[in-house]
Amino acid sequence: MKAILAIDSFKGCVTSAAANEAAASGVRRHYPEAEIVKIPVSDGGEGWLDAFHAAIGGEIVSVDAVDPLMRPIKADYLKAGDLAAIEVAKACGLTLLAPDERNPLKATTYGVGLLVVDAVKSGCRRIVVGLGGSATSDAGRGMITAIEEHFNGGKSLVDCKALNGVKFSIASDVDNPLCGPRGAAHIFAPQKGATPEMVEILDRQAREFADATAAAYGFDRSERPGAGAAGGLGYAFMQFLDADCQLGIELLLDTIDFRSIVEGADVVFTGEGSADRQTLMGKLPYGVMRRALDAGVSTYLIAGHVADRQSLVDAGFADAICINPPGLPLAEAMRPEVATANIADTVERVLMHNS
Repeated sequence: MKAILAIDSFKGCVTSAAANEAAASGVRRHYPEAEIVKIPVSDGGEGWLDAFHAAIGGEIVSVDAVDPLMRPIKADYLKAGDLAAIEVAKACGLTLLAPDERNPLKATTYGVGLLVVDAVKSGCRRIVVGLGGSATSDAGRGMITAIEEHFNGGKSLVDCKALNGVKFSIASDVDNPLCGPRGAAHIFAPQKGATPEMVEILDRQAREFADATAAAYGFDRSERPGAGAAGGLGYAFMQFLDADCQLGIELLLDTIDFRSIVEGADVVFTGEGSADRQTLMGKLPYGVMRRALDAGVSTYLIAGHVADRQSLVDAGFADAICINPPGLPLAEAMRPEVATANIADTVERVLMHNS
């Protein structure tokens, strides 16, 4: 028996690594000699750095950076050979601010730029960036300013030699453009502390920035899917650094060569806190299942809540199973020790039923 475990975090409850470990104990109960491959996973937000570190090794590099309000902090990224993995929330994350400090008119992505600068200076030629959890809506101006100051004397990055040969890939699970009704300001800034008046200002500033940049560069990527991610940071990576944009799970699975990992496997378990038909809209478990299906391996989806089970099965999951017994109170189900026990029990039941 070879089992692949690639379960997302159950937000507010268990991490991806803890969920995988619980599932592994369930596998061992039924198949004590099983080969178990645990892959901590992330869609680009929380856990992005940890997922890459667990999958490919490397060293965690700590950098003198700044938080969204330009206060000095230490921020980490992963360096593995010539690859760097950056989780933008480490430098511009909402969790770095107290609730009363949240103000996307002031918050900057400058700290993310410092991480990029350090990675490039240390020899990284491929940089993969997770865009979740930002406190910002500056269209990436802060990041670009930091890179320009450190590499190009404050001048435009159009002819920046330091970036020649550096390939950027960004992970985003949103397809919003930079500006307009579906743009970064209107859709995401209110979650970051923006008032309706601030939303209008932010949207106008983003539009003016994109127009000025398009005039200077001769092209405009502000309408590309994902440009609105992380308050427009997606736009800055695509416009200035020629980044390609992928779903986070696709970028992660490509980087760790999931195709070779799943070869010869008997079963894959994936999961998330709540699964329904939205899972099929590019969410992490769907990405895992599609890759496993291509290799001819069955994938079971486990979750704290399951709706639209038949849609999930019709899409390719072998089954979609709720880990919680009927009637279990939510507060009890959310306790980490309860959730991990229920994950283990569910995995064991699935294997017993199918052996």
